[in-house]
Amino acid sequence: MGFAYNANYFRWFEIGRTELLRSLGLTYKAIEIKGLFLPVSEAFCKYIAPVLYDDILQIETALDIRIKGGMKFDYTIFSEDGEKILAKGYTKHACVDRNGRVVRPPEFLVKLITSHATPS
Repeated sequence: MGFAYNANYFRWFEIGRTELLRSLGLTYKAIEIKGLFLPVSEAFCKYIAPVLYDDILQIETALDIRIKGGMKFDYTIFSEDGEKILAKGYTKHACVDRNGRVVRPPEFLVKLITSHATPS
Protein backbone atom coordinates (compact mmCIF):
# COMPACT_ATOMS: atom_id res chain seq x y z
CA MET A 1 0.00 0.00 0.00
CA GLY A 2 2.92 2.38 0.34
CA PHE A 3 3.74 4.99 2.93
CA ALA A 4 1.73 5.69 6.06
CA TYR A 5 -0.31 8.91 5.92
CA ASN A 6 1.54 11.80 7.60
CA ALA A 7 -1.28 12.64 10.05
CA ASN A 8 -1.01 9.13 11.51
CA TYR A 9 2.18 10.19 13.27
CA PHE A 10 0.09 12.46 15.48
CA ARG A 11 -2.24 9.54 16.23
CA TRP A 12 0.81 7.52 17.27
CA PHE A 13 1.93 10.43 19.45
CA GLU A 14 -1.49 10.34 21.13
CA ILE A 15 -1.11 6.61 21.76
CA GLY A 16 2.32 7.24 23.30
CA ARG A 17 0.94 10.02 25.49
CA THR A 18 -2.06 7.98 26.64
CA GLU A 19 0.04 4.91 27.41
CA LEU A 20 2.63 6.95 29.32
CA LEU A 21 -0.10 8.35 31.57
CA ARG A 22 -1.62 4.88 31.93
CA SER A 23 1.80 3.50 32.98
CA LEU A 24 1.75 6.09 35.78
CA GLY A 25 -1.65 4.81 36.90
CA LEU A 26 -3.58 7.73 35.42
CA THR A 27 -6.04 7.96 32.54
CA TYR A 28 -7.35 10.98 30.67
CA LYS A 29 -10.80 10.13 32.03
CA ALA A 30 -9.52 10.26 35.62
CA ILE A 31 -7.82 13.60 34.95
CA GLU A 32 -11.03 15.04 33.48
CA ILE A 33 -13.11 13.78 36.42
CA LYS A 34 -10.85 15.93 38.63
CA GLY A 35 -11.78 18.94 36.49
CA LEU A 36 -8.55 19.21 34.50
CA PHE A 37 -8.38 19.17 30.71
CA LEU A 38 -5.26 18.99 28.53
CA PRO A 39 -5.99 20.41 25.07
CA VAL A 40 -3.15 20.39 22.55
CA SER A 41 -1.82 23.92 22.05
CA GLU A 42 1.08 23.07 19.74
CA ALA A 43 2.20 20.00 17.77
CA PHE A 44 5.32 19.27 15.73
CA CYS A 45 6.69 16.27 13.86
CA LYS A 46 10.03 15.82 12.10
CA TYR A 47 9.71 12.96 9.62
CA ILE A 48 13.10 11.25 9.47
CA ALA A 49 12.47 7.99 7.60
CA PRO A 50 9.32 6.60 6.00
CA VAL A 51 6.87 4.32 7.78
CA LEU A 52 5.21 1.79 5.53
CA TYR A 53 1.73 0.39 5.98
CA ASP A 54 1.72 -2.55 8.38
CA ASP A 55 5.08 -1.61 9.94
CA ILE A 56 5.30 -2.35 13.65
CA LEU A 57 6.58 0.63 15.61
CA GLN A 58 7.95 1.51 19.02
CA ILE A 59 6.97 4.84 20.56
CA GLU A 60 9.09 6.42 23.28
CA THR A 61 7.41 9.23 25.19
CA ALA A 62 8.83 11.65 27.75
CA LEU A 63 6.96 14.27 29.76
CA ASP A 64 8.08 17.73 30.85
CA ILE A 65 5.87 19.57 33.35
CA ARG A 66 8.13 22.62 33.63
CA ILE A 67 6.14 24.40 30.93
CA LYS A 68 4.25 27.43 32.30
CA GLY A 69 0.52 26.68 32.36
CA GLY A 70 0.87 23.22 30.89
CA MET A 71 3.11 20.37 29.88
CA LYS A 72 5.08 19.03 26.94
CA PHE A 73 5.31 15.47 25.67
CA ASP A 74 8.32 14.52 23.52
CA TYR A 75 8.07 11.53 21.20
CA THR A 76 10.47 9.34 19.26
CA ILE A 77 9.08 6.74 16.88
CA PHE A 78 11.39 3.80 16.21
CA SER A 79 11.35 0.83 13.87
CA GLU A 80 10.16 -2.47 15.36
CA ASP A 81 13.70 -3.50 16.33
CA GLY A 82 14.35 -0.10 17.95
CA GLU A 83 17.39 0.46 15.75
CA LYS A 84 16.11 3.17 13.43
CA ILE A 85 14.54 6.51 14.37
CA LEU A 86 11.62 7.18 12.04
CA ALA A 87 10.25 10.41 13.51
CA LYS A 88 10.62 12.82 16.41
CA GLY A 89 8.12 15.33 17.66
CA TYR A 90 6.31 16.92 20.52
CA THR A 91 2.95 18.17 21.66
CA LYS A 92 2.38 20.98 24.13
CA HIS A 93 -0.76 20.94 26.24
CA ALA A 94 -2.43 23.68 28.22
CA CYS A 95 -3.86 22.76 31.60
CA VAL A 96 -7.35 24.21 31.77
CA ASP A 97 -10.21 23.97 34.23
CA ARG A 98 -13.84 23.21 33.43
CA ASN A 99 -14.35 26.85 32.39
CA GLY A 100 -11.45 26.78 29.94
CA ARG A 101 -9.19 28.93 32.12
CA VAL A 102 -5.48 28.11 32.06
CA VAL A 103 -4.28 26.73 35.40
CA ARG A 104 -1.00 25.39 36.72
CA PRO A 105 -0.57 21.62 36.60
CA PRO A 106 -2.30 20.50 39.82
CA GLU A 107 -0.32 19.10 42.72
CA PHE A 108 -1.66 15.53 42.28
CA LEU A 109 -0.31 15.46 38.73
CA VAL A 110 3.03 17.09 39.57
CA LYS A 111 3.61 14.65 42.47
CA LEU A 112 2.71 11.63 40.37
CA ILE A 113 4.97 12.64 37.50
CA THR A 114 7.95 13.68 39.63
CA SER A 115 7.74 10.47 41.67
CA HIS A 116 8.26 8.51 38.44
CA ALA A 117 10.88 10.81 36.90
CA THR A 118 14.36 9.46 36.30
CA PRO A 119 17.25 11.61 37.54
CA SER A 120 18.95 13.60 34.78
